[in-house]
Amino acid sequence: MGKIIAVANQKGGVGKTTTAVNLAASLAATKRKVLLIDLDPQGNATMGSGVDKYEIENTCYELLVEEKPFEEVVVKETTGHYHLIAGNADVTAAEIKLMEVYSREHRLKNALAPVVNNYDFIIIDCPPSLNMMTVNAMTAADSVLVPMQCEYYALEGLTALMDTVSKLVSVVNGNLHIEGILRTMYDPRNRLANDVSEQLKRHFGDKVYRTVIPRNVRLAEAPSFGTPVMYYDKSSTGAKAYLALAGELLRKQEQNKK
Repeated sequence: MGKIIAVANQKGGVGKTTTAVNLAASLAATKRKVLLIDLDPQGNATMGSGVDKYEIENTCYELLVEEKPFEEVVVKETTGHYHLIAGNADVTAAEIKLMEVYSREHRLKNALAPVVNNYDFIIIDCPPSLNMMTVNAMTAADSVLVPMQCEYYALEGLTALMDTVSKLVSVVNGNLHIEGILRTMYDPRNRLANDVSEQLKRHFGDKVYRTVIPRNVRLAEAPSFGTPVMYYDKSSTGAKAYLALAGELLRKQEQNKK
């Protein structure tokens, strides 16, 4: 059965979309069948997958609001070799439309139900806010992966996100849990980054991934070429870090099955 992971953080600029795109590509490179869903109206995960958000006809709007069949909405050709449900500015319209709909927080879960077993992993790139799209993602997801920078304000944002997850567990998804916390844009020369990293490990233990995503020029450049970093420069530290993250995630999954 496919595992659904929401990549979420209510704080913007933490490497959330970078993580969603590059983790999806790294998992696909291990011969897993992967679907990436772009629920962010900025459509950055769509563009980073080599799909033009301005030209695409069907997005998550058609899937969630118009309830078009999954096969009509999914994009099967991407630069990351995974399938994609695209996102663009229409996602904002979907947010408004869903406000009028009964059982609106279950729209994504219901749309994925017929196809979830066709994939090993479904990665959802959430918007950087707690809105109806994020609630849909967390209702559908098995777990939440939290990318965060090791800085003071990020800890406050993490506390708010944990509070949100615990509320959603009690209301819409009793199985939802934290998949892991990923340290992004990490600079080991920065004393504050090291202090925050130690605090995270003390507080969350093995929920903090051993893999750390460094600050990396190639990682920052890859989206402008519409490709995940491993296909832009596979020898870069960013590409190696996301492959390591995929490996760590797969090992954890195997251990949990035992």
